[in-house]
Amino acid sequence: MKTMYDETRGMRLLKRGQKGLIHAIFSRLGLIVLLLALQISILFSIFQWFEELLPHFLGGTALFTVIMVLYLLNSRLDPTAKITWLIVIMLLPVFGALLYWYTWSDIGHRAVKARLSQLTDQCRDSIPQAQETVDTLTVEAPGAAALARYIRRNGCYPVYQNTAVTFFPLGEKKWEELLRQLEGARHFIFLEYFIIDEGLMWGKILAVLAKKAAEGVDVRVMYDGTCEFSTLPRDYPKRLKKLGISCKVFAPVTPFVSTHYNYRDHRKILVIDGHTAFNGGVNLADEYINQKEKFGHWKDTAVMLQGEAVKSFTLMFLQMWGIDEKQPEFDRFLSYPAHSQEKAKGYVIPYGDCPLDGMRMGERVYMDLLNRAQRYVHIMSPYLILDGEMETALKFAAERGVEVRLILPGIPDREPPYALAKTHYPSLLASGVQIFEYTPGFVHAKVFVCDDREAVVGTINLDYRSLYHHFECATYLYQADCIPAIAADFEATLKQCRQVTAQMREKWPRRLMGFVLKAVAPLL
Repeated sequence: MKTMYDETRGMRLLKRGQKGLIHAIFSRLGLIVLLLALQISILFSIFQWFEELLPHFLGGTALFTVIMVLYLLNSRLDPTAKITWLIVIMLLPVFGALLYWYTWSDIGHRAVKARLSQLTDQCRDSIPQAQETVDTLTVEAPGAAALARYIRRNGCYPVYQNTAVTFFPLGEKKWEELLRQLEGARHFIFLEYFIIDEGLMWGKILAVLAKKAAEGVDVRVMYDGTCEFSTLPRDYPKRLKKLGISCKVFAPVTPFVSTHYNYRDHRKILVIDGHTAFNGGVNLADEYINQKEKFGHWKDTAVMLQGEAVKSFTLMFLQMWGIDEKQPEFDRFLSYPAHSQEKAKGYVIPYGDCPLDGMRMGERVYMDLLNRAQRYVHIMSPYLILDGEMETALKFAAERGVEVRLILPGIPDREPPYALAKTHYPSLLASGVQIFEYTPGFVHAKVFVCDDREAVVGTINLDYRSLYHHFECATYLYQADCIPAIAADFEATLKQCRQVTAQMREKWPRRLMGFVLKAVAPLL
């Protein structure tokens, strides 16, 4: 019997299941609390029951601390993360070591890491690079060509021409066009999103997906496991299956200790028939289209690609979907025509960032833009929790005369990241970086635009989660037709911002919070 649903009420499939506390117990936060409680319990037991052995315990703890400190100093962590872990280990040797191994070790995700490496090798030549495109870009822009070679070397992402790119300055605009494009799907629809939540936005989309599935279109949905204790019931894949929609949850929360939970799928990808794709910061929930107000006006951005570059987003989705598949379907779906857009100008590189390969591609692309900029780099980001390398790149660009401007939220979604962002302000301002805060509300856009010629729009925030621990994706653009629109949107947004100056003083509770959290910023 066909499952009934009410689109106007947000496509609430059956009765929403219970979620939250039980699943959160087995999350990263739940494990940290458990380990802390366990250590405190053990320490009190030792003090009470083995008082005569206390000197031996303290001596062993001191030796263990020295070993961990030496190990950390010789590790491949960036200097900022080393400082954080040195502090944690010296203050809490046992708990700190357990937390370190949980956060940075291979325990629990070796299988995923090996599988992703295998998939990357399998499809490395699935999308051949057009040599003529590389040669032309090398002549026009050697710096951009070098960046393209780096991205290609560390992934399966060619540089393309013949791709039209449309920029959306708000989530509402993306949603309207997305619905129109979905109606034209004939073969397949792939969705991979960090957040899906029932409501008007997802309800309208799901209505189209259900209709297309009934028409025989292959519809697949993938979302991150954190949705299971924040927005969706645990049995949601089964509910979608009743509508003819295949669904998977990336890293679902289960009662097993695993570092796999530390790596989340933060990507936002939608692919239609291999010829149209969407990417950007907009998730599938009502706050992203300002139908539900959370933190004032929600400012977000996205792009729509039509043409040859869409193949890379098709491949990205299939790689994640194929983690638990015996036979990934790369050849089948990559064979659909991409509808080359001959009149489109410029070059396009969709690329993904995997936290398990150690490349930090997202951060390095950003730093490359900062290092090659001649006139300006304009940035929008919801968070500013920087490692030493990224902070140095921002400061160096400003110090050599480049206009570096950052637009950040005026109304934060969470107080700790906002307080941490403030700790970077004095150093950046002293180097000439200009900082602005969006007074109407929250900026969720992840945008870099540089010298009217290059831009990145995607999912990658300027924080440790995005740069180190999340699966991310973005679209790099060189001389594409939409770059003037991206630059103009930044200027329009700037008019709604207040500029931060060195004379501005935050209230002492926020300064104190930032001061304390700075020591553990890489853990947040």
